[in-house]
Amino acid sequence: MDTPLTIAGRAFHSRLIVGTGKYPTPEVMVAAHDASGAEMVTVAVRRVQLPGRPVDESQQAIIEHIDTDRYMLLPNTAGCYTADDAIRAARLGREAGLSEWVKLEVIGDERTLFPDNAALVEATAVLVKEGFVVLPYTNDDPVTCRKLEDAGAAAVMPLGAPIGSGLGIQNPNNIRIIREFASVPVIVDAGVGTASDATLAMELGVDGVLMNTGIAGADDPVAMATAMKLAVNAGRLAWCAGRIPRKLYATASSPLEGVIGT
Repeated sequence: MDTPLTIAGRAFHSRLIVGTGKYPTPEVMVAAHDASGAEMVTVAVRRVQLPGRPVDESQQAIIEHIDTDRYMLLPNTAGCYTADDAIRAARLGREAGLSEWVKLEVIGDERTLFPDNAALVEATAVLVKEGFVVLPYTNDDPVTCRKLEDAGAAAVMPLGAPIGSGLGIQNPNNIRIIREFASVPVIVDAGVGTASDATLAMELGVDGVLMNTGIAGADDPVAMATAMKLAVNAGRLAWCAGRIPRKLYATASSPLEGVIGT
């Protein structure tokens, strides 16, 4: 029997985390969330109506369509390019009553959306001291993941590929090393384009997968959400079961005793 995904003492039966952006309509988003089986939904702080800001009905509608009795909200600091901006966004999210949990993003390059790892470690340390549960989005670099864990991250979220690229897991060996070294949950975040990508991520031994575009950008987001749920479950089950070793040559699957002519 598998154990739940546990982050900062909170247990989740689903190992799939989903987003709220790029859906064609809020109704499709709601249906996709339901089909995914997810228990945690991430939303950009900048897309939420915050105190002191002009009312934007289109943005506020995102939160209004999320059943917060069913889904845990995971605010994220998407769009922040400095540690100070990310820290400020996290604080605003908490003040708005979203959560003390934060998916921390500090982008270092506008074109690739790769994270600024030095700023990420800095922001993680500050927010942890302020009582936040920090889940940082980072490169697939084992050293950076270790530094983030040392700074107090409750989980690490290495990218599989650039955000929204759909390229799948580009450096599987790095992900395996991160999982081997980490003592906190490892959640692959970004780059998952289809169900087989999610399965591969889980077969590498990670604890979960976070995705948005792979579902929201599909021709049929609801069907893809179902596929991703099954893929994550299949990959996790396969990893728990233990795959057979890879071998260069064949190994007969039937016994040689009793073969005709012997």
